[in-house]
Amino acid sequence: MPYVNIRVAGTLSKEQKANIAKGVTEVISKEANKPPENVLIFIDEVPHENVAKTGKLLEPPK
Repeated sequence: MPYVNIRVAGTLSKEQKANIAKGVTEVISKEANKPPENVLIFIDEVPHENVAKTGKLLEPPK
């Protein structure tokens, strides 16, 4: 069973998560030749303050 873990800084709407899940499921299913019902996706939303880039913590979008 393929599983995908997606981590994003900040939050996504339910609609955004649904669209991501649909698209990722389609790609994994096609490319790995696995049935869509076997694809498991985790979407982790991480506060910006818990992510750093170039040594600096991310700031939330304004």
